[in-house]
Amino acid sequence: MKYVQPRPSSIVAALYTARDLGVDVAILHGPSGCSFKHARLLEEDGMRVLTTSLADNEFIFGGQAELERVLRYAEEHFSPERMAVVGTCVAMIIGEDIESIIQESGVSTPTIPVDIHAGYRENIDGVIATLESAAEAGWITRDELDRQQRLLASANEVERLRGAACRDYIEPSRGDMKHVAAARLLDLANSGRTGVAVMNAKKETAYMFADELIALHDAAPDAEVTYIANLDQRGLPKVRGDASRILAGMRERGVDPEILGALDEYGALGDEIGERIREMSPDFALIVGVPHAVPPEYLAGIEVFSITNGPRQVAPLREAGHRHVVVEIDLHPKTLGVRSIVESEFGAVLRSLA
Repeated sequence: MKYVQPRPSSIVAALYTARDLGVDVAILHGPSGCSFKHARLLEEDGMRVLTTSLADNEFIFGGQAELERVLRYAEEHFSPERMAVVGTCVAMIIGEDIESIIQESGVSTPTIPVDIHAGYRENIDGVIATLESAAEAGWITRDELDRQQRLLASANEVERLRGAACRDYIEPSRGDMKHVAAARLLDLANSGRTGVAVMNAKKETAYMFADELIALHDAAPDAEVTYIANLDQRGLPKVRGDASRILAGMRERGVDPEILGALDEYGALGDEIGERIREMSPDFALIVGVPHAVPPEYLAGIEVFSITNGPRQVAPLREAGHRHVVVEIDLHPKTLGVRSIVESEFGAVLRSLA
């Protein structure tokens, strides 16, 4: 599909995937400004991101010497256990053979090449390129590669059908006022009606989305609410570790959720979550993370509160029948680099109203 609104970059997706694989140092083989914002954010998450800072001279004569220099610098100064070299548009245009350069650099650190650029319409191409290289290096199994490819296809399909890629342009929105939605949610929870609170979150975003389930429990501890979370420990190393920490944090706060799916399965869980909700037949549902993964037919007759971190997700959710839609606008930068649950704005409002 062609888009007229900005979409995530395949280069950035490759960087995040390298982080999930346990890469200590990622080297962007391109200009110093390429993916600068996300590189800075990822350094907050513990992965060093370096650049070969290619400029006009290398655009003509190639950047092999610069990449070899940065590879050796990274190994000498940071003693990494794993490294990744992520390509850029410049590396692609000048025809750099990243794998050969890694081999000729003389570094002994296990290092994967990721031949990628920003010219792909779907950012998952960056994820797949990184995972394929990781499988080739023996960092993940072929079965895990196949699993990841299936999950990525499911996530892409959800975005195409009901997400921020469902049409050419979607007006961004901040959604409903948090105190209004929170007040209505508490009214329902405290009225004796039955509810379900579902976290279907994408990877590290769960560090904040989990707080919204905890906050509902804090504000209405006696409510008839069933808590569900996608915290099974499957997937890449960081994803498994995040799930373990978040589940432990929820249990410490008094919420022991049913486990349904893993943090990287958010796009493939819609029908399973929907069937569980249909089975319970609740009066209201709080769905946080990727609420649009759940097909609307499962939510008919239920008063739905959905919480997303995507301003372009508000309109599609409302069109799908979600009565209350809330946006946690600063969620992503607040969940990078953390190792414990982070208080959400909506959670803070819920607690204040209680």
